Amino acid sequence: MQVSPKEIISLIALTSFVFLIAPIFLIRYVLLYNRKKKKHEEEKKAMVKTLETELLRTQMEVQEQTLKTIAYDLHDNIGQLLSLTTITLSSIDLDDRSKAAEKIALIEDLTARSTKEVKALSRMLHSEELLSRGLFSAIEFELEWMKRSDRFRINFVKPTFESFNNDSGKETIMFRLFQEIINNIIQHSKATEIFVNLEQIDGTLKMDIRDNGVGFDVAETLQRKNGMGLHNIKKRAAIINGTAAIESRRGTGSSVSITVPY
Repeated sequence: MQVSPKEIISLIALTSFVFLIAPIFLIRYVLLYNRKKKKHEEEKKAMVKTLETELLRTQMEVQEQTLKTIAYDLHDNIGQLLSLTTITLSSIDLDDRSKAAEKIALIEDLTARSTKEVKALSRMLHSEELLSRGLFSAIEFELEWMKRSDRFRINFVKPTFESFNNDSGKETIMFRLFQEIINNIIQHSKATEIFVNLEQIDGTLKMDIRDNGVGFDVAETLQRKNGMGLHNIKKRAAIINGTAAIESRRGTGSSVSITVPY
């Protein structure tokens, strides 16, 4: 079958068109790919910067909360022990040796308790050192401190599994989330009992904190200015790729569940 000159010209034109268009599409694809790659890198850098900024702010807040706890305890606990020591010292009657001996023994006991409290306070002062022992130990130490107030019944079983490996940033944010939730309970809930549970579920770490307090309307609180604390909990959980579920009803206490990749 003979091919006409017209068909040959058409074939040449089609081939030339394909060879011209193909590089254009290839160049366009490469440009789009590079643009997307650049955008991804910029987003990644922005996320890293956001995480670093949030981590720095969180570390400062952990220290601030620690200092507040120390200030309260200095006033309410150690101050009381030292005042009692002073009163006991001033009431010693050296002429009554038996009673004087009893009071001196009491003073020794009060002094030993004060020394123990001061040592515990010094450990709390170094929040980095506290977290260096692991997230679970830091939480346990904080809850033990709360038990001293005799204001709350604390229900906490320290997990047997390890906390985050080589991820101090994530541990710091998790610890600050814990502190923030506990602080909300202390200030607003009027609770008498606090339950803290940590467990592994399908590749995630779940931290549940609930109380038997007065409860609140979650939707209503989120809409008000004082709902920023709840928004902050959700935002911080999202920064470490986690989620925060807040449940509460008036008169039934409240529950906060933080779930993060583990």
